[in-house]
Amino acid sequence: MTNKKLYVSNSPESIRLFERGWMEVLSKVHFSVPLFIFIPTIAYFIYLAVSTQGIGFIDAFAWMMLGFLAWTLTEYIMHRFIFHFHPTSEWGKKLHFIFHGVHHDYPCDRLRLVLPPSVSIPLATGFYFIWSSFIPNPGFYIFFAAFLVGYLVYDMFHYAIHHLEVKGKLWNTLKTHHLKHHYVDPDHGFGVSSPLWDYIVRSNFKEEKGAQKRSPIEAKA
Repeated sequence: MTNKKLYVSNSPESIRLFERGWMEVLSKVHFSVPLFIFIPTIAYFIYLAVSTQGIGFIDAFAWMMLGFLAWTLTEYIMHRFIFHFHPTSEWGKKLHFIFHGVHHDYPCDRLRLVLPPSVSIPLATGFYFIWSSFIPNPGFYIFFAAFLVGYLVYDMFHYAIHHLEVKGKLWNTLKTHHLKHHYVDPDHGFGVSSPLWDYIVRSNFKEEKGAQKRSPIEAKA
């Protein structure tokens, strides 16, 4: 693992991304905004699931677990293969910086830690049509509600990891996992709400033999 500085600043504000004011506004969002958008959406799909007859408790539980699992895999794939894709063109580099590079340069920017609605709503709509094309009702309603819950957990965990002090062994393990990705080794540890797929596909952090271990807190200082 390298000891070089992997970020520009831990300031709660990052650089301006767009010259046009409305574009800059759309690129920022308070962490609570996804809650106001997606909790009613989740409640609606739960209502559809409850009001639809013909699914038992065991089947409903199975679809719910599949929804959560699908989110963890989606989160991992997007973070590793889309957010950490390294384009070679100048246009591609600028787009990558807007979507994720700025977060690694300014990891503590309070207004760029959750997805803005300009990104999250189109993505959710796209996943709705993808999953609904082959998952039958009423299982789909439960599956998609759980999928969106997984997304909200990801957004809230991401904000909390960077800005809140939460006690607990499991939480500290999760926080250390993500902070290592930022401050020690950005090429590993792509899971944010869960390190599950990092363990499954072996993209977890690799310790160098004989190297002095640095905690992500020390690297952040």
